[in-house]
Amino acid sequence: MKILFMCVANSARSQLAEGLARNLFGPKAHVESAGSHPSKLNPFAVKAMQEIGIDISSHHSKSIDDLSPEFIAQLDYVITLCAEEVCPILVSQAKKLHWPFPDPAGKGTSDEEKLECFRTARDSIRHRLEEFAKK
Repeated sequence: MKILFMCVANSARSQLAEGLARNLFGPKAHVESAGSHPSKLNPFAVKAMQEIGIDISSHHSKSIDDLSPEFIAQLDYVITLCAEEVCPILVSQAKKLHWPFPDPAGKGTSDEEKLECFRTARDSIRHRLEEFAKK
């Protein structure tokens, strides 16, 4: 199975989803993430994932153009995670799913509040992935 998670910056939600899906599916799936306007991996995403024993610190924000054409051509699923912004679109034969999650980046005033927003996003995405895996 080949899965691509997409959002705008590829800094938070899609990175969380990529790390969670790789952990959940292991070698049974090839999982990637990308964004329409990639920025950089959010350090709160790294911290939230470290709390549950998943290391995404080596991840980096990617554009769809950074992924191999072979991977794109063989995709089974493209899952967009945008909620309040316009999601990127990928022309592909893959099944398209939309899981709208609010962007945790930029929310909260203290570091603890920001981290809590990322924990909420992480746990919500994990729950959706667990339901997806049952199908």
